[in-house]
Amino acid sequence: MSLDALIPQGPGPAADRVRLTGLEVDAIHGVYAEEKLTPQRFVIDLVCSLRPRPDSDDLATTVDYAALASRVAAAATGAPVDLIETLAERISRTCLADPRIAEVEVTVHKPQAPLPVPVADVAVTITRRAS
Repeated sequence: MSLDALIPQGPGPAADRVRLTGLEVDAIHGVYAEEKLTPQRFVIDLVCSLRPRPDSDDLATTVDYAALASRVAAAATGAPVDLIETLAERISRTCLADPRIAEVEVTVHKPQAPLPVPVADVAVTITRRAS
């Protein structure tokens, strides 16, 4: 299900969204011993639905995507985890720590995942809302 389907479509405009696509980091995450030794490439996509903001041309009223990208990259390269699902949760919490973000869809791609057959990509997508 897409993030757009989860946003209420009642009166008023739909939520503003900030989208980051293809954020790349090298990190050590994985279940297998060899994954815990050598960094792999992870690719992260985000769609952040924003809380309503004033009609203003001031960066302070919205999410600074450069700062968000830096925070997400830091979260993704932090302490190793076994599952990309856990990594996606960590990234979602990082995004939702910004009070201007109401909801986030996080996709973590692991294109070099060690699998017994060739695949182009492995990815997990989660959607989380601020409480």
